[in-house]
Formats: sequence, structure tokens, C-alpha cells
Amino acid sequence: MDIFEQIVKNIIKEQERIIGPLAWDEARKVQGIKIVSQFTGEIAIDNGDERDVVNSLVNRYERLFGRASHEVCKQAVAQLILTMPRSSIPSSLI
Repeated sequence: MDIFEQIVKNIIKEQERIIGPLAWDEARKVQGIKIVSQFTGEIAIDNGDERDVVNSLVNRYERLFGRASHEVCKQAVAQLILTMPRSSIPSSLI
């Protein structure tokens, strides 16, 4: 699993802790995210720019559940993005 897939997985899992299985349902609606197995948390980014896919996921949660949801996304991946070059980090997570 590459770093962007791990970012998506962490975001979904953290949202799931708050809103339950609806987090997975909403992630399925984001173009470019393929849920391989909800039970194991296996996901794939199957098309498009990976940063755009992450931004779309974060924006979807924020549109539906508000600004606090955006902050939850950022906190979910804080440790993962520490080592990434700033230019590689999706803008929604900066």
C-alpha cells in the first residue's frame, strides 16, 4: 500500500470511529477510490492524481459533516505526512 492509499485508509478509519459505517459509504462515492475490503480496510486508488483523490475525500466529508470533519481528516494523517515533501501533500491536509 503506497502512502496515498494509507492516507485514504487512515482518513476513512478515523471518520468511521465518529460516524460509523457511513464513512465507508461516502468514500465509495469518491471517484478514484476503490474499496477492496471494508473489513480489512484494504483500499486502492485506481485512477487520477492521488492528491486530487485525497482532496476529494476530505472535501466530501467536510461538505457532509462540517469543518470539524476536515480537522479529523488532518489529525488522522498527521504522522504519515511528516516525512512527505510539502509539494506532495494534498492541499486539503496542509
